[in-house]
Amino acid sequence: MKRNIYLFVLVLAEVLIIGCIYYGFVSSWFSVVKQRNQMQTFTRLLDRHLELPKGVNYKQPDILNGRKDVVTVTPWLAPIVWEGTFDTNVLDAIYKPKKITVATTVFAMGKYIRFLKDFLETAEKYYMVGYRVRYFIFTDRPEEMPVVPLGQDRNLTTITVPSLNRWQDISLGRMLQLEQLIENQLVHEVEYIFSLDVDTKFHGHWGAETLDRLVAAVHHSFYNYPRDQFTYERRPESQAYIPYGQGDYYYCAAMVGGKVEEVYRLVQTCRIQLDIDKSNSIEAIWQEESHFNHYLLYNKPSKVLSPEYMWIDLYGQAQELKVIRYSHVLKNKTEVRPN
Repeated sequence: MKRNIYLFVLVLAEVLIIGCIYYGFVSSWFSVVKQRNQMQTFTRLLDRHLELPKGVNYKQPDILNGRKDVVTVTPWLAPIVWEGTFDTNVLDAIYKPKKITVATTVFAMGKYIRFLKDFLETAEKYYMVGYRVRYFIFTDRPEEMPVVPLGQDRNLTTITVPSLNRWQDISLGRMLQLEQLIENQLVHEVEYIFSLDVDTKFHGHWGAETLDRLVAAVHHSFYNYPRDQFTYERRPESQAYIPYGQGDYYYCAAMVGGKVEEVYRLVQTCRIQLDIDKSNSIEAIWQEESHFNHYLLYNKPSKVLSPEYMWIDLYGQAQELKVIRYSHVLKNKTEVRPN
């Protein structure tokens, strides 16, 4: 009997010791996680804090005179970025000391890889100059990657992906690829991300004026159209459905950008909706762009880029555009697309 009591007390003591050690470990782990989350929150708050260093000289802002030929703010008070609405000296003075890193993803699939050299060369001349940039190139032809000299604090990673037989499948797969890249790598390494089309090139300055929580660009073909003429997905069976009489702008999926955690939320939601549509044997009219527009109707972008940031060489220069910064290049779609 005494032996049994002794063994019971011994086992109880061991359990208590192990429990104390485990509790201490768990408490310590939760403390580390809490501190890390607090630091991340603090860092995000600092990133939103627009602190201007002393001694920066710039033209006095004017609230009475400015662009009168275009709208420069949305109904939900997000700025619409046009030439003449920002000062690069002020923005660089605010953002460059933050030492931010901007991830930039590009899908160069099949014959579209031929456009990558121009994209990278013009990006190195105009895109986020003076900032840390990390290019991530998704391609099924890594052996055809062009060699383009990159500036200081700018690097490139090639991600090899399988070839696909339909351009629609390439479009549909982008959201999943972006979701996985952010989740597995970028969420802890960069502050901002832009996903851009490869069949494009830069013509002018693209900088800190484009940075914000969630950023979308107005499509070059619909910026002056009434919303009932937008090519939204109009079938109620699709998760991308937007009924007539609703909608703000038609956004171009050739540019998805913003804070990395916000873009993650966007691409993950679109990927889930794409999967639901696929399970119901329906494909939205413009694949991920349709879902992108649906998401932004109910999750408003905090900054909207004017067609200066998403033009097309086919159109020439419209009267409203004082500058063209970025555009889709002319191409024979039948020749470069796999189907």
